[in-house]
Amino acid sequence: MGAMTESEKTAGPADVSALAREVEEFVAAAGWDQRPQLFALVSTAELLRQQPELAGQLDADSALTPVAQDELPEDDLADALARIAWPDVVRGCALAQEIIVLPPDAEAELPAVDEAGGAGDIERLRKAAADHPRRTEARLVAAVLRDGSASCVMRLRGVDEAGEETDEIIAHPELAPNLVDALRATLLP
Repeated sequence: MGAMTESEKTAGPADVSALAREVEEFVAAAGWDQRPQLFALVSTAELLRQQPELAGQLDADSALTPVAQDELPEDDLADALARIAWPDVVRGCALAQEIIVLPPDAEAELPAVDEAGGAGDIERLRKAAADHPRRTEARLVAAVLRDGSASCVMRLRGVDEAGEETDEIIAHPELAPNLVDALRATLLP
């Protein structure tokens, strides 16, 4: 893929927010209980030039298109992201993962961990959070562009008294600062 087009040069916070929502909606279509998924954000115009048969499937008005990548390795997500380096043709990336969200006051109810935070401690924390009575399951999507702009979208999984799903969507660029930083690191030269 060649030099950036004018629309790609101006892609910024509004575009990355739309991309994060698009990735979340795509992943949500397959339901819950999915593994983390990684997406490359590539130039729509260049993708259509290389693969014109995709014209009916892509939004030609969007500067960037999310492209699902191979499954991430089974090991630690942070380790997997630390091994990724995108080629220059990738203008950004996004990650969708399911998480457990606890109310802020519930942190005091979790087991203590030592400063080193070994794998055993982390696994105990995950189990305690997953078993916590006030937990909420959620899907978090973080998207970043090479220019540093980022966005996060989180779908909180809920069920009303009648048993109907009542998901709530929250969008804010600061929902997952550590994940955003890890994704930005994958875009470094």
